[in-house]
Amino acid sequence: MSFRAFIKRLAEAGKLMEIHEPVSPKLEAPAMAKKAGQSILFHAVNGSKVVMNLLNSRDTLAMALDTPPQDIINKLINAKDGSTVIVEDSPTKEVVSEPDLSKLPIMTHFDKDGAPYITAGVVISEFEGIMNASVHRLMMLSKTELVARLVAPRHTYLLHKKASEQGKPLPIAIAIGIDPITLFAACTRVPMGEEFNYASALKGAPLELFKCENGVAVPDAEIVLEGYIHPTKRAKEGPFVDITGTYDLVREEPVIELTRMMCKEDPIYHGILPAGNEHRLLMGVPYEPMIYKAVGSVTKVKNVVLTEGGCCYLHAVVQIEKQTERDGKNAMMMAFAAHTSLKHVVIVDDDIDIFDPREVEYAIATRVRGDRDILILPHVRGSSLDPCCMPDGTSTKVGIDATKALGDERFERVTK
Repeated sequence: MSFRAFIKRLAEAGKLMEIHEPVSPKLEAPAMAKKAGQSILFHAVNGSKVVMNLLNSRDTLAMALDTPPQDIINKLINAKDGSTVIVEDSPTKEVVSEPDLSKLPIMTHFDKDGAPYITAGVVISEFEGIMNASVHRLMMLSKTELVARLVAPRHTYLLHKKASEQGKPLPIAIAIGIDPITLFAACTRVPMGEEFNYASALKGAPLELFKCENGVAVPDAEIVLEGYIHPTKRAKEGPFVDITGTYDLVREEPVIELTRMMCKEDPIYHGILPAGNEHRLLMGVPYEPMIYKAVGSVTKVKNVVLTEGGCCYLHAVVQIEKQTERDGKNAMMMAFAAHTSLKHVVIVDDDIDIFDPREVEYAIATRVRGDRDILILPHVRGSSLDPCCMPDGTSTKVGIDATKALGDERFERVTK
């Protein structure tokens, strides 16, 4: 399903708010998107169309994946054997010009933002035959320059490091407004170079790519910015509001120099609201299959969710079919190993609805004895996004075994 087809599907399902009056990209559109709490299409943001909150809930993500919300994890785990195909032409090339970021409705989201930010740009990089696709926040420096937050040791960082060590710029393309499955795949934790194959597997069809002048292959998009990440040039990046709704640190980060811009006629710009549900889901849901597989190596796992209250990143609930009394603690250790930024995890039985916070709290209230079922791990690696994290990057993790004691009828819930 294409980017525009998905927007149309949201509208037909009554899940799209449309705003026709002129709106400013500086604070106004983001504030309206935050208040709306649903997918929203602006028809006139500095004369451009803008969609925000595109994947703002598990329901809309499930709609994109064509699966029930409770089965998202099974869809993600069972996708196999994707492929790509290079095509000669693309509607993305309808308008080709010199780069000029001032022509795009790039947004300033909050008062103290360092500058306008591209937030839904998929950065596709390639060096020595190795490619990567991932989403990075991109701060506007000028009409032709951006500064990118590259996190070590993730794949774009590693490719840029390798190119820089040879004194070479890293060829990239920034795709804005791509179909939701390919966007999601670019956010996943798959081996380097496998993002587009994974997107194809989720779609059940080969993913078409076309090549930019610098050799980088990109999927169909509303807008493509072509250029290079400079080997040595850096600039201050930030402040920027991250998933916790707090400002991240200001850092010196690599500069992107743009060489060309392509777009469709009347393109629809995609903006992700920082700390909004779409931002959190795209960061967190890709870790759920990783936790699922890790826990599955020690017990029978049923489902995993990174909770909204935990920013879809710091808190997890793992549902298991308990086999031995050790399974709860084994499951929490594997969850922490699979997602090293995870701060708190609750392990529950398969009679608990992990998507209902009241059910999870019920399990904690009736099945947890603090001296026996709570595991505290101090002075371990935390997340830089957690305001509680220590300056050295360490934190304290807490695991809660909220499973029933095997064979104890006192824990059985009466249903009739």
